[in-house]
Amino acid sequence: MTDAADDTGIGTLSFEEALKRLETIVHRLESGEASLDEAITLYGEGDRLRAQCEARLKSAEARIEKIVAGGDGRAGGVRPFDEA
Repeated sequence: MTDAADDTGIGTLSFEEALKRLETIVHRLESGEASLDEAITLYGEGDRLRAQCEARLKSAEARIEKIVAGGDGRAGGVRPFDEA
């Protein structure tokens, strides 16, 4: 597990690793076991992890394409997923 103070490598974590670390931080904060200083440090790291996860999700969403069926029912091309 990553040390709470050593979050300089957040950008290198996979989405799954970042999410797991974020869940660990949330559990630690919710437990009430962290000192005030540790809680502040954990909150800052958690905020950076949340931002990274959100950016990765937006990036993945932008790459997802919706398959468009032609008149004959066969795939006729693709268009961005969120396009009507």
